[in-house]
Amino acid sequence: MRKLLLTLLILSVSFSTSLAQSVIPMFKAGDRVALVGDSITHGGHYHSYIWLYYMTHFPEMRLTLINCGVGGDEAKSILDRWDWDVLRRNPTYITLTFGMNDTGYFGVYDKQDAPTLSQEKVDRSLGFFGKITDRLEELPENVKIVMIGGSPYDETSTFNNGILPGKNAAIRKVIEGQRTAAAGHGWGFVDFNEPMADLAAIAQASDPAYSFCPQDRIHPDKDGQMVMAYLFLKAQGLAGKKVAGIDIDAAKRKVLDAENCQISNVAKSGAGISFDYLAASLPYPCDSVSEHGWGNIHSQRDALKMIPFTDEFNQETLRVRGLSEGDYRLVIDGQPISVFSSADFSKGINMAELTNTPQYRQASAVMYLNEERFENDKRLREYVWMEYNMFRDTDQIFKDDWKSLEMVEKAAKRDPFVNYSSYWYKKSSIPEVRETWEKMSSDLVERIYTINKPVTRHITIEKI
Repeated sequence: MRKLLLTLLILSVSFSTSLAQSVIPMFKAGDRVALVGDSITHGGHYHSYIWLYYMTHFPEMRLTLINCGVGGDEAKSILDRWDWDVLRRNPTYITLTFGMNDTGYFGVYDKQDAPTLSQEKVDRSLGFFGKITDRLEELPENVKIVMIGGSPYDETSTFNNGILPGKNAAIRKVIEGQRTAAAGHGWGFVDFNEPMADLAAIAQASDPAYSFCPQDRIHPDKDGQMVMAYLFLKAQGLAGKKVAGIDIDAAKRKVLDAENCQISNVAKSGAGISFDYLAASLPYPCDSVSEHGWGNIHSQRDALKMIPFTDEFNQETLRVRGLSEGDYRLVIDGQPISVFSSADFSKGINMAELTNTPQYRQASAVMYLNEERFENDKRLREYVWMEYNMFRDTDQIFKDDWKSLEMVEKAAKRDPFVNYSSYWYKKSSIPEVRETWEKMSSDLVERIYTINKPVTRHITIEKI
C-alpha cells in the first residue's frame, strides 16, 4: 500500500508539473535574484533550499539570492515598496508571487455574499498587479522575470482549524492573471498551487488531517517549502543533472564512465578496488534544522517521501562491476561508510543518500552556513516589515527615532504581529546594527563559496 501511495504521489507531481509549468531560465553566474512576495517568502525556506542546490551542484557559479518578501503583503503594498526594496537591489532576475493576502480571510469567506466579495478582492489585486507589470516593462531586457503562482490555502485537511471555503479558488484566479501576463510578455511562469494541492489531496486520502500548512492552512512547513524548491528547480530544467556518476570494471581496473567527475589511480586492493574520485558537485544535504521561518512540525526530509527529488536531483551513483561474490565495505578517506553486496555494487548505489560520507559532511557545512544566512536575512526582513506595515502611511517611515520606537511599543500591546517584530526592530532600527547584520550575511556567503568546492576523495571497496 505504501509503495502504491508513493507511486501515485510521484505520478501526480510529474503530471501536475508538466501541466502547469513553462520552462523558466536557470540562474547564471553573477545573477542577483530578487524573490518578491509575502510572508511565505519573507519567512519561508524555498528560496534558501533553491540556493543550496546551486551552492552544492554548481560550486563555481557565484549567485546572490535576495529575500524581498514582506509578511502580510498584497500586490498594492508590493507596488508601494518596489523602488526601495526591489529595484535598489539591482536585480538581474526577479520572481514575483502574491495572492494569499490579496484574496482576504474572515470577513469575506464567512459572509453570505462571499463569491462577490472574493471577486472584488481578486479584481483589486489584479488591478495593482497591472501597475506592477508596467514597472516590470520599464526594466532592461536582460532582466529575467518569472511569475510564481503561490502555494495553496489548505481548505481540505481535517485538522482542527477554521476553514475559509473558496479561498484557494480565488487565489487561483490571481494565478491565472499572472499566467496570462507571463504569456503576454514572454516572462517565465511556475505554479506551486496546483501541484501542491494535488500532492496534499493524495496524502489526505490516507491521512485526512495531513497538511503542508499544519499551523494555519496558509504557511507551508518545511516539507512544503522543499516541494516548492523542487517545482522551481524542475521548471528550470535541472532535473537529471547528476551530482556524479561512477562506473568501474573492478576485474579490468577500467573506468567505464565518469559523469561530472574525474576518476584516477584505479588499483587492485585485495579482492576489491581503490581509486581517487574528484566530483564537480556535492550531494544535496536535505536536513534543514532551522528553528525559525515557517514551520517545525514537518521536516525538509519529509518532502522526499512525496516528490522524486532524490531520483531527479541528487544522484551520486557508484557502480562497480566484476567484483567476486560477497559483501564489501565502502571506505572513503579511510572512514568506513557502509557495507554492500557485490550485487548492490554491480547495480549501483547512490552515495548522496549516505549521510556519513566526507562529501556529504562537507555539503552539510554549506547547508548549516546557509541556514545561518537565512536566519540573519530574516532578521533584516523584520525591519522592512515594520517600516512598511507600521510606518508606511505615516511621516515616520525610515526615521527610526524615539517617536518610532514609542509607536512600536504602543502598537505591540494590541497587535501580536507588531509585538513579534518589535524585538528585532529595536535592534535593527540602529543603522550600525543593520550594517553589521548585512556584513554577516555577506561574510557567510563568502565563506560558503570558499568551502563548497569538492575535493579529491580516496575510495576503497574492500571485501569482508
